[in-house]
Amino acid sequence: MELLAHRGFWRTPEEKNSEVAFRRAFAAGFGIETDVRDCDGELVVSHDAPLAGAMPFRHLLDIYREYPVPTKLALNIKADGLQTALERMLQEAGVTNYVVFDMSVPDLLGYRRAGMPYYVRRSEFEGPSSLDSQASGVWLDAFERPFADAAAIGEAAEAVAGEIALVSPELHRRPHLDAWASWRDIEHRHANPMLLCTDFPEEARAYFETRGRQHD
Repeated sequence: MELLAHRGFWRTPEEKNSEVAFRRAFAAGFGIETDVRDCDGELVVSHDAPLAGAMPFRHLLDIYREYPVPTKLALNIKADGLQTALERMLQEAGVTNYVVFDMSVPDLLGYRRAGMPYYVRRSEFEGPSSLDSQASGVWLDAFERPFADAAAIGEAAEAVAGEIALVSPELHRRPHLDAWASWRDIEHRHANPMLLCTDFPEEARAYFETRGRQHD
């Protein structure tokens, strides 16, 4: 199970999407999920409407390049029309292990035309679409149900040949251990690489590595 530290590896809520959280994640060998939008003509890292002083996205890439292991950047696109600038900055930084997701469908078409790797979404409110065939994976979420179950994972695995990124329930302020127990048993049934986006990457590493050792 590949791990994505949600908004970096933070220890207090104030550290979300901060330099210290990103450095902690990269130093530990975790990928990250983070948010990209624009502010006054510049790409910045911010989940909500950005304030003055938001971290420039270019600075995140500079931090990322300092670490020897190029872990995955899952870029949650929070505004339309960023494709050209985002693609240019990623190319200039030599970053290839990334994926974009969560943008509007019209905006997603621009990323697809540019050949940038993208995830389609699945949840109890979002189903298959013609975008699946070229997707790099599925961002598998659950808003009102407890978590994505075996049937939801199986449907995603059949629809998309690529990765399945599971959204851990704590991101929606729900208990996570039942989901992790289910997913730990399911992940070996599918050829698709599995990722987990979590607020608890250290705990998740220990939990899923225990199961992995049992299968060795």
